[in-house]
Amino acid sequence: MPINYSRAYLRRLRNEVAIGDLIADSLGIPTKVSEDHLRFLCPLCSEFNTAVNPSTNLARCFRCQKNFNPIDMVITVKGHSFLDAVNFLSSLL
Repeated sequence: MPINYSRAYLRRLRNEVAIGDLIADSLGIPTKVSEDHLRFLCPLCSEFNTAVNPSTNLARCFRCQKNFNPIDMVITVKGHSFLDAVNFLSSLL
């Protein structure tokens, strides 16, 4: 039987799992603080031309032009399916 998550629950994951903490702590991606922004090593292009925006809970790589929300980041870094990424993030709430 397929698992269905409500839009509200998925929105909660995207908004309440702090992407900066996810990147640095849960996923172990190399980070640094530069110009008062958390920068991270992009999992796609391996550049530090990135930033985390805590007010939108999004991360962006300016080199490869990719935006990441927490679900996207887990899918990209861990190679998880959407459902596995949601389950992983659920354990962090």
